[in-house]
Amino acid sequence: MIILGIDPGLTVTGWGVVAKSGSRLSHVANGQIRTDNKATMAERLVELDSALAAVIDIYKPDSGAVEEVFVNVNPQSTLKLGQARGVAMVAVARAGIPVAEYPTKVIKKALVGTGGAEKQQIQHMLKILLPGVQLAGEDASDALAVAITHANMLGNHR
Repeated sequence: MIILGIDPGLTVTGWGVVAKSGSRLSHVANGQIRTDNKATMAERLVELDSALAAVIDIYKPDSGAVEEVFVNVNPQSTLKLGQARGVAMVAVARAGIPVAEYPTKVIKKALVGTGGAEKQQIQHMLKILLPGVQLAGEDASDALAVAITHANMLGNHR
């Protein structure tokens, strides 16, 4: 089974793809999508949608998962994040792929054992779980964490 994890953001959206075979996970790919901050909101959302559609077309995931929005101090940032998240969910769903959602604390707990884990702890655990992985950046590592969380949750439901 191929699983796509997405860490949505308007400026940078991370994506990560893992393969699950039984209880074994392996890294397939990861990357980051950067939108043009000089473009209009609508143009940036289209850019994000197109880039995610390309990732989906290349890796053909069986299932997808998106990190839930956390509320920022700045309501404008939360709104932009929510719009990017909506585009990510639509891109996956449009391809006929089921989409799950996970809060940040659940993802951190699934990988590190505590919902208050730091980014460095997540990246360290990714290197243990996916030996040899080359992370494309923080957002890509967060997306791989989403994919691994989903892979583990799928195991609990089958």
